[in-house]
Amino acid sequence: MSFSEEEIAYMRSQRLARIATVGPDGQPDVSPVGFEFDGTHLYVGGGDPAKTRKFRNVRAGHTKIAIVIDDVACTDPWSPRYLRVYGDAELVERPSGAGARPCMKITPLLSWSCNLDGRPLTGDRQVRRTVHTP
Repeated sequence: MSFSEEEIAYMRSQRLARIATVGPDGQPDVSPVGFEFDGTHLYVGGGDPAKTRKFRNVRAGHTKIAIVIDDVACTDPWSPRYLRVYGDAELVERPSGAGARPCMKITPLLSWSCNLDGRPLTGDRQVRRTVHTP
């Protein structure tokens, strides 16, 4: 399976996510990141990504990641929404306007989404779980 049209539209409407990686010593690390989605993979880059902890963690062989894209559509009434993805990361070069740039390519393996339509949160909200096949 893959992302639903609603999930794709939500990802394309957002600019910020949080990515979690694990260091060689087992210490989890989470960072706010910008991201892009090409319809299949998520990409995380940055100003000088090769110097970041998340890149060092993946380079060290810790390729399992988690990324959360979330926001609050409204605070009154409370209307949070999110898309959470577990995946495998690899370090690649990706073309950009300034030439090829290093980035992290994330292949989704499992995802969950909730309340992407931004309605007030109630106890009947369903979470959509998707197993992605690479």
